[in-house]
Amino acid sequence: MSSSALARLLKPVAALPAAMSISDVADRLLTAEHKDFLSLSVVDDDGRPLGLVSRSKLQDIFMQRFGRDLWGRRPVVEVMNPQPLIVTLETGLEEAARQITGQLQYPIIEDFVLVDGEGRYRGLGTVLDLLKAMEDRIAQRNRVLRKALIELRESQTQLVQAEKMASLGQMVAGVAHELNTPLGYVKNNVQLLRELIGPLFELAEAQAALGDCLNAADADEQALARALESAARARERAAPEMLAGDLEQLFADTQYGLEQIGELVVGLKDFARLDRAMSEEVDLNECVRSTLVIARNGIKDKVEVLTQLGELPRIACAPSQINQVLLNLLNNAAQAMERFGRILVKTWAEPDALCLSVQDNGCGMPPEVCKRIFDPFYTTKPVGQGTGLGLSISFKIVQDHGGSIRVASEVGRGTRFLIRLPLGQAATLQRSA
Repeated sequence: MSSSALARLLKPVAALPAAMSISDVADRLLTAEHKDFLSLSVVDDDGRPLGLVSRSKLQDIFMQRFGRDLWGRRPVVEVMNPQPLIVTLETGLEEAARQITGQLQYPIIEDFVLVDGEGRYRGLGTVLDLLKAMEDRIAQRNRVLRKALIELRESQTQLVQAEKMASLGQMVAGVAHELNTPLGYVKNNVQLLRELIGPLFELAEAQAALGDCLNAADADEQALARALESAARARERAAPEMLAGDLEQLFADTQYGLEQIGELVVGLKDFARLDRAMSEEVDLNECVRSTLVIARNGIKDKVEVLTQLGELPRIACAPSQINQVLLNLLNNAAQAMERFGRILVKTWAEPDALCLSVQDNGCGMPPEVCKRIFDPFYTTKPVGQGTGLGLSISFKIVQDHGGSIRVASEVGRGTRFLIRLPLGQAATLQRSA
């Protein structure tokens, strides 16, 4: 499109022969067909440009006293500009604009000459037309870029949602596994309880039959002996003196399992914060505790988690988003372990902010990786095992809270993420929500 775009700027105005007088050139510039031009081209006998003569130059001559009389009969080559702006028609529009604007002088008093590939004159082009063409080209590209930006944002939103859903799927699978263990032995305990209670029912029935026999007026010794023997066998099977200890242990185990289930349910509810406002005053330590409950299944076989939680004032934030950041950092730290390791989670308060750090003793990262870990789609994991969006989303969440997240790492020694959340962000979060 470059040559055709430049060709559309071509105006095939007739060139001036070198011998043409200045007066004749001035008369030609006054005609209607030349009124839109600032200058006219002078060419040699082969049609190659020699220079340009401008209206401005002729006006300066004729404004002098006796200017027309003194200069009118002279050839135009004596007053032309011998170094005009010359552009070949094969030049691209952007390159032509670069050439012309690079040599342009102000005020603009000349047009530019358009020549073919052999350097022969083909016509003139005006600077205003060139600038208009460039403006149209830029506007067109801006429209394309705006469309691409919209599509990119839509794609980014879809990818972020996909990453969130993937994280949610992993979290739900982990919680389901954590729930399955206490549910399993609660179920087993109930089954055992059913088996242990059966002989008690039989003993109760045998003792009731013995009581009926004792109260019956017509009961003989033989019937009474059978009732006593049946009750004795039932008591031997029930073994109530041993049953008390078994039942106590069953009830204790069942109570423990139900407490674990309750802890997971509360932790999941606190993690999601589905029943709370988008922005509220929360205890950051509660976010840490609930996230650790949710992350427990995914990291318990890889790391030991230690906590040093300081006394913190409540802070305005979107707790479900902060929990998501913590979950990403914990999972990343666990995945960085080449063997069973340790994660230290610390919180403390500063005069104007709350700080939280997640430090591991994993494999660490080199400086070139640290510089890029918050970039969207950047990941060091094998293909198919990471989207490269977890830390990017975490960075955006912390940024939306007006905070900062930094990383320090050393290969072979581990990595530490530091999050700093300023106090008093409620109004900002409400606006962004």
